[in-house]
Order: sequence, then structure tokens, then C-alpha cells
Amino acid sequence: GNNWKQQRHIGVTSLRKLGLGKKSIEHQIEDVAQTLVEIFRQTKGQPFDPSLSVLNAVSNVICALSFEHQFSEEDEDFQKLVHALKIIFKFFGDSFHAVYDLFPQLMKYLPGPHKKALASLDIILEFAKQEIEKHKESHCLQEPQDFIDYYLLQMEKVGFIVVVLTQSRNDPDSTYSEENLAQCIFDFFGAGTETTFATLMWALLLLTNHPDIQEKVQKEIEDVFGCSGSISYQDKKKLPYTNAVIHEMQRVKYVLLYGVPRQSTKDVEMRGYHIPKVRNVFGLHCSSPTWKENENKTLGQKVSLFRKCQLVMQNCERVCVGEQLARIETFVFLTSLLRAFRFRLPEGVKELNEAPVAKMTMHPHPYKLCAISTQA
Repeated sequence: GNNWKQQRHIGVTSLRKLGLGKKSIEHQIEDVAQTLVEIFRQTKGQPFDPSLSVLNAVSNVICALSFEHQFSEEDEDFQKLVHALKIIFKFFGDSFHAVYDLFPQLMKYLPGPHKKALASLDIILEFAKQEIEKHKESHCLQEPQDFIDYYLLQMEKVGFIVVVLTQSRNDPDSTYSEENLAQCIFDFFGAGTETTFATLMWALLLLTNHPDIQEKVQKEIEDVFGCSGSISYQDKKKLPYTNAVIHEMQRVKYVLLYGVPRQSTKDVEMRGYHIPKVRNVFGLHCSSPTWKENENKTLGQKVSLFRKCQLVMQNCERVCVGEQLARIETFVFLTSLLRAFRFRLPEGVKELNEAPVAKMTMHPHPYKLCAISTQA
């Protein structure tokens, strides 16, 4: 409908402009990544659980995108925001969520975990509304720096056009409003933190369990960039092995339980590869004919197929608005961390558990690792 089309349009165009602007979102991500490196460094090589620090970092990227500024881990309002997100994620992973979706009107009058989730939603929306008010007071829409600026600017433009054409500020077709703006920000937090957080947690676990792969990635980074200077997302072409490892980890540990509801209706041949009839993306990524019979192919070739499959399955009008943002985050975060640390198993631990916690998103079981500084 019109509401969805307009909200998606402002989301897509704003992200594109933020990525291409003078203060691009990538610079913000690099700043967040360096903050995460410093937090890891404070552990001094001792075993620690990286989950909270990673979640804070990923959430701060959405803050930078939406509000143009980040929050310290100690900020009370930011911690309330992150805690509210954790409650909502837990609710979405619970079977009770399906009951709420089926009977939303009835559930208004019944107790249950949905009450806590709805209260957490209100916390996030209120957080967003406070930031919207701050932006309205600053009056800096002529040089928009974040999503709120672009959205408010769009509201102003729509109002101006309507005044000129109809002498009325009430456009019946416009769905741009402060309520929808706050909801869009919640959507950014909801969709933009959980999957990226899970991806990074799986990546750290797999790299710790496979030190040989980790060392090859680190050697490639060192050979290309040395020990100083920044690495941007545009540098991924200079790091083919690193890029291949990231994609392979995403294939092996696909973070959605069921995947996007898309399917190939029959067996097909594509660029020399056999793509079997499968029920969803997860089945395609893990199907035996596609992968296990090609074990001798290089990692890069496998990744090439993986990307082609993704394009076939996801290239539609509802493709994730933040897909490119997530790719930048994953690449910049991991290269920054792998450049600064060697990740090792805690003493006495033979291997981290690679079995997933099967909910709506596939998270690893809680774990601890050691981040050994490469500067030591």
C-alpha cells in the first residue's frame, strides 16, 4: 500500500544519501568499530563474553544512522534502549509470539510475555521521539546528517508542495508523520541489530574454533595494509580471502531459522552450477548436491555461487533496505577486530559449541573467548 511504499522510499533514499555524503555512515561505523576494539583490549587477554559489547556496538551504528551521534556504554538511556531490544528479541524468538500474531486483539486483555515486549516497544519509541524533538529544535535540515533530518526534510517538502498546489497543508496521500518516523527508527533497531549481532557472534566463534583460517585472514590483512591505517568497505576487493571467509561463515551459519519465504520450483543449471529444487534459502545454502559434492573447489568459488544464489532468491522489491549497511558493518567490524587481536579459546576449553539456539534467529550458545592483542 501507499504507506509502505512511502516509508520504504524515504528509508532507501536516506540510506543511500548517508552512504554517499561527506560524513558517510561508513565513517561512523569505523568509529564504532574502533570503540569496540578498545573495549576488547581492556580485557587484557582474559576470557570474556563478547555479546554485550558487540550488541552495544551494533546498536550504536543504528544510533549514528538515525541520530548522527553515538552513546557511551555507561549512558543510562542507551542501556535502557539496549535492554528493551533484548526483551523484544527474546519475545520474537518465543513460540508465544505466534499466538500474539494470531489473536492480537484478544491478547490485549490477557497477561503474558507480550506485555513486557509491548512496554519495551514503548521505551524505544519514546527514545526515538525525544531525539526527533531535539532535531526539530536544532533547525539544521538544510544540511541533513542523519535519517531524522532527511525524514523531517521530506515532511517539509511535501508540505511546501501541497501549499503551492492546493493552498492546504493536508495532503491526503502523504503518510509522512512523526509517528511513522518513530516507527521507522524502531524498525531500524529491530531489523538492523539482531541479524548483524548474530552474524558477528557466529563469526567470532567460528574464527576462534578455526585458528588456521583466522591466521590466513590476518596474514592477508597484514600483507595488504600492514599494521596502521584504516580499512574501508571499498577495500574488500583487495582482501579476497577475507571476503570469502566472511561469506562462507554466513552460509554455514545462516542466522534465520526458516529463511525468507522464497523457493526454486525446479532444478536449474546456472553458470555451470546445479541449483536443486529447495524450499527456502536455508535449504539452498546447505543442500548436499550444491556444496558437499564440490568440497575440492576453492572457498572463493563457493562464495561466488553463494552470492549468485542470494541474488536469485532475494532480488525483489522487498529486499532488505539495510542489506548494504549490514555488509559494511560485518566487514569493517571483523577486519578491525582481526587486525587488533588473535582470538583464542580459554584455557581448558577444547572447542566452542557450534550448535545453534534455534529460535526465530539462530544464535550461538553463550561463550567466552580470549582476545590477545597483536601489539603485545
